[in-house]
Amino acid sequence: MSIVEELHLLLLRPDGRIESAAGAYRVFGEIAAVIVDLALHDRVEVVDGKHPTVRVTSPEPTGDAVLDVALARLVPLSGRRLDELLLRWKLDPLEDLVASLVDKGVLVRGERGLFGWRGGRTPEADAAPERTLRARLAEVIAGSAAPTAADLTLLTILQGLGVAHPILREEAGGLSSKELEKRIDELAVTTSVADDAGDAVAIAVATAASAMVAASMSAVVIAAVVT
Repeated sequence: MSIVEELHLLLLRPDGRIESAAGAYRVFGEIAAVIVDLALHDRVEVVDGKHPTVRVTSPEPTGDAVLDVALARLVPLSGRRLDELLLRWKLDPLEDLVASLVDKGVLVRGERGLFGWRGGRTPEADAAPERTLRARLAEVIAGSAAPTAADLTLLTILQGLGVAHPILREEAGGLSSKELEKRIDELAVTTSVADDAGDAVAIAVATAASAMVAASMSAVVIAAVVT
């Protein structure tokens, strides 16, 4: 399962709607997760700097339907600033995410909105993937398991959206919101992650949003260059 699919499961409430704590900022987190997924598939690179940019390194499909749609949308935007991309609503992977998770039998389509408009509920049909995911993150937070690039990405995106503690309250093992924030910061700073090919890929993602005015929302994703 891709990082963005795992993030979507964490952001869903039991009734199949997005956690209210994440609110309208879900889109920024999921766009960030898609970019990290594509970076780990060697399709894009995030060039660090004062204003990080995203460059498409290969338009070749990954074989993952959600990521391939996102990649096709990113190709004409190659070289754009990351914060600009996070604000592009046309990069929102929601519809493709839902379709993929429904096809996999993880989610089921529930009631739709008024007059059949989009935004219907998509509760879990199979809770096992989320249970496994939450158990994995609990071990990482507790220090009993080393985090993967996916784990670090999920934790730092949730923290950037300001929802890490509400969503991972049980997995935090009694840590307060401030303590969990400190723990995630420690993991992001001290962990070195390598991909299957042996290339060092250390990715820290932080998406910060203004809760008061959407227009003032700022987002920054920082990715280390593959060595």
